[in-house]
Amino acid sequence: MKYSIEEKNLKESIIINILTFILTLAGCIIMFTGFKFMYGTGPALETTKFGVFKFFTVDSNVFMGIIALVFAIQEIKLKKGKIKEIKPIYYILKLIATTGVTLTFFVVFTYLGPISENGIYSMLLNSNLFFHLVIPVLSLFNFIIYERTTQTPFKYTFSGLLPSLLYAVFYLINILIHMKNGVVSMEYDWYCFVQNGVWTAIIVMPIMLIITYGISLALWKLNKRVEMPKQ
Repeated sequence: MKYSIEEKNLKESIIINILTFILTLAGCIIMFTGFKFMYGTGPALETTKFGVFKFFTVDSNVFMGIIALVFAIQEIKLKKGKIKEIKPIYYILKLIATTGVTLTFFVVFTYLGPISENGIYSMLLNSNLFFHLVIPVLSLFNFIIYERTTQTPFKYTFSGLLPSLLYAVFYLINILIHMKNGVVSMEYDWYCFVQNGVWTAIIVMPIMLIITYGISLALWKLNKRVEMPKQ
């Protein structure tokens, strides 16, 4: 079946996708309400209410949660025989979403965690435990182990760039409109990308996009199942 998961992996994939959606919902509720179940000094990347959507972390995880639920519904239909295959658009959306949360995971553990005053632990408090670690790992595991397919064309690896590209435009505009004498406060440069000068944006943004495409390409390769020859 084209674009469809192997039957033996359907159950596991459905469970992980539903769990991903539930954890995303829980993370959003925790962040919106300011509820804390872990104690420690958190990063400057915490806020509540709708201000949370200025962070790529939240945007990428919410998108992942929505796509995980949509994908689970398709899997359930496939398992019940209501559809014969999962259409390619759902795999493309899964690639885009998984690329986003994998980028979040990568940035937290290679950049934000090390530069944070209280280290990586401070990036894993409360809702960020879900958004920075649990959801990205679950999504990555599901995509490369249980949701492998044979038919997604190489050209769709570029689709993984879309969320990062849109966010880069938003972030750059936000920086430019809040610039004062060539300096941008960390209130508006929350990822500290241009604290050495706004000119660094022309270096940082392309690098982030290159990293994002590298992640998308790697995920596509890892997701690509080898099609066995017909006997």
